[in-house]
Formats: sequence, C-alpha cells, structure tokens
Amino acid sequence: MRYRDTLSAMGAHMYLGLDLGTSSVKAVLIGSDQALLAEASAPLDVSRPRDGWSEQDPAAWTNAANAAVEGLRRDRPNEVAAVAGIGLSGQMHGATLLDAADRPLRPAMLWNDTRAAEEANALDAEPMFREFTGNIVFPGFTAPKLLWVRHHEPRIFEATRKVLLPKDYLRLWLTGEAVSEMSDAAGTAWLDVRARSWSAPLLAATGLTVDAMPDLVEGTDVSGRLRTDLAAAWGIATPPVVAGGAGDNAAAAIGLGVLAPQTGFVSLGTSGVLFVPTTGFAPDPGRAVHAFCHALPETWHHMGVILAATDSLNWVARLTGQAPGALVDALGPTVVPPGPGMCLPYFSGERTPHNDAQIRGAFIGVGQEDDARAVTRAVLEGVAFALRDCLAALEGAGAAPERLVATGGGARSDYWLSLLASVLGRPIDLPEDGDFGAAFGAARLGLIAAEGADPAAVATPPPIARSFEPDPALSDAVAAGYARFRALYPALKDTP
Repeated sequence: MRYRDTLSAMGAHMYLGLDLGTSSVKAVLIGSDQALLAEASAPLDVSRPRDGWSEQDPAAWTNAANAAVEGLRRDRPNEVAAVAGIGLSGQMHGATLLDAADRPLRPAMLWNDTRAAEEANALDAEPMFREFTGNIVFPGFTAPKLLWVRHHEPRIFEATRKVLLPKDYLRLWLTGEAVSEMSDAAGTAWLDVRARSWSAPLLAATGLTVDAMPDLVEGTDVSGRLRTDLAAAWGIATPPVVAGGAGDNAAAAIGLGVLAPQTGFVSLGTSGVLFVPTTGFAPDPGRAVHAFCHALPETWHHMGVILAATDSLNWVARLTGQAPGALVDALGPTVVPPGPGMCLPYFSGERTPHNDAQIRGAFIGVGQEDDARAVTRAVLEGVAFALRDCLAALEGAGAAPERLVATGGGARSDYWLSLLASVLGRPIDLPEDGDFGAAFGAARLGLIAAEGADPAAVATPPPIARSFEPDPALSDAVAAGYARFRALYPALKDTP
C-alpha cells in the first residue's frame, strides 16, 4: 500500500477508518486518492470468566479508539484535522446492553461467546427465524444472548433500553446517535435480511420491541456527525460525517474490492472466513452458510465461518512459549503432504458446517516422535481443512469463487497460503504490503459517505504482490487428508 509523506494540498479532505476488533482497535487515515497516510492501534483484552464465555468492557472500546486516534494525531496532526469522513467496522454479533441513560449494564458478550447454545436452539426451532433471516440462529448471534440474559439475569434484562452491536456503541460515543447498518444487523437474528429492516416478530420472540433497536442505514449512508467536543479534542474544526460502516467481514470486502459474484476472500484472522458476494438474497441455512447483507445497498453475500483460525495457532504458541510466527517459520518454505498427525481446530466450538457450540478441539495421530513443528503443521492443516468445509458449503449454496484474495494476520505466512491454495483448489492472491482489510474498508466507506462517491469507483481491488497456485503434486495427499478430516468430526461428536 502506498504511504504519502506529506499533505499534498492544504485543505484536502482526509478519511478515518476505525475497526473494533477482538484484540485491538485499529485506526487508519487515508487521503482522497486512498493513499494510506498513517495507522495506529490500541490493544484490547478478552475476559473468559467461564467455559464458553467471552466478554469485553465497552468502556475499553472507547478508550482504545481514542488512544488509536491520538496515535494518529501524534504523527499526523494536520491530516487528522482535515478528516471529512469517518467509517466504522467491527466484530459482529456482540450484545451491548444499555440502560435509559445509555450506560452499559454488563460486560458485552462477544461473537465467540457460546453460553446461549440452548437459547439459540430454541429460537432456531421457530421456523420464522430462518424464514426472515435466512440463517441458522447460531449461539454466537445477538438474539440468543438476550434470551440468555432474560433467563439468567432478569434484572439486567428489565433495565435494558437499547441493544447495540460493538461498533455501534463506538458510533454512539462518536456521534450521540444510536444507529446500525445492514451488514452488521444481519448477524443479530433480528433482521429481515431480504427486506433490510428489523423484524418485530423476531424481536418479540426474545421479549424486545423495535424501540430497543438502533435506527438502520446502509453502510455508505451518513449516520451522524462527530460530536463537537470530540472533534475539538482531536483538532478537527468541522465535525466530519460518520458513515454507516460495516461488520468486519463486509468492511474487509470493501477494502479488498470484493463486490461482485465469483470474487471472494479468505481471512485468516482470529476466526477464519470465506466470503463471496451474491447476486441477490439466496439463503441456505441447512449448510450453516451465513447469508448477510453486504455493506452496499441492495447487495448480499454468503459466508462460511470457523471460530478459531489464528486462534488455533495462538493456542499452540501459549503452550510452547514460542511466538506464532516463529512456529510457522520453523516449518521452512516448502509445503509437505499432510502427515498422520491431525488437528480438529474446534477450540471454541464451530459454525460452518457443523453449528456445534459444544464441540472442542482435538489432536489425533500424534506420537512421541512429534515435536512443536509437527503440532504446528497439524494445526495449519486442520484450519485449512476446516475452511475447505466452508468452501464445500458455499459451493452447495451456489457461491463458487474462481479465486480468492487473502487477508488477516495468518496471510503473512507463505507456507499457510500455499497450503490453503492446494487444500481449497483455488489460486489465492496476496495484496501488496499494507493492510487492505476492515479498517481500510471502513475509511473507504467514510470517503463514500462524505463525498457521495460511487462505491464501485472507490472500492477497487488492491494491487497483487504475488499469487499462490494449487500444487498438483499435493493433490492426492490433500484429498486423502481431507477425507480423514471429514471422518473425524462424527467420531469426536459421539465421544462423551
């Protein structure tokens, strides 16, 4: 990605993207030519007080966002002062419960919090949920979390006046407005995804009304303006507009220029994602495929999701005391055929294709002769095979990308991308150096909202540094390894 050293013209507009992730808030600053001027981030911690629980304090999000923007200001005060548009992206599905004064009532329950499995099953048993949303009600979605609170924390539920997704809590802090947008709202299990509006019957099933929901806009629309006091604190004379933005994966698609059917991206982040735009709303919940709104008006997408991609590698890193990058580097440059050691990377349960919140990870075929290298290789292969499960589900739903663009922290590994190309049977393109992901996509949405720009003209694909092709020499071994992988889940599921 190009970095511009100086402000090219005094008075030129700049655009800020804020991405609220699970482990950090990232801020990027771009110019009207989309050159990246600066980036900064601030870390976040996750609390796991019980098995299957995953929580964060909403105050940590606003503190981290402010710290990230202040990091930009230290390096680029003049450019920050020229910000005309802000875009937001963020982790999806989180439940942020607010009282009548917009104060959080409890820690936010995150996307990978699976405590509401029973509630999810109960809601999913109601045919109207799949009818209106086009999706299974997964335990990580927002609606079952509210039903869990209703059952287990009734006083908090009764005090709840507004439910916001994580990035939309940031928006409330930025603008004072309770607003969401279609791509993130589609992951709550309360949105009529075809109609792109809140569903009163679905809300009623969890004891809520539309009054508890934020207003809805498209991702390219203006959702409000930055508060004057916050603009002054950041040195911005004219409060910029704040775009609707997008959930993290739809925002990454905007950053990567993934707008049309047959295009797609694979994300190796905390979770793993295969994302493919669709020509219309075409749900297939029976395959545990996500059918969500895209960040652009009248567009949708299919998505397969696994819950632990780089998180699986991080688990090995914690056990061995080695950095994740060092573990992968130790494998060398050449991808070898899958060995007898195999990992099922279900450390936080699994979504596509199993929809199983209770399943947990496993290793099989690991012997005393194996070392950290063998375990690392088994984890990378396990994640690749789990993403192959996602691709099979997407293909069954009619979404078959011809090639994929790679994003996420795991995309820094040539070994992993080479392996993944052979396992998925698709070429994988790696963009030039730089982050073209969710924060960049959010900044693009800020530009589009501020300038009324044509989304297709703004959200173009990035330059590609190199591509990874499937290796025909690995074809038979990969097919055999995947067949073994597919046979293991039923056996693991039936194990007490």
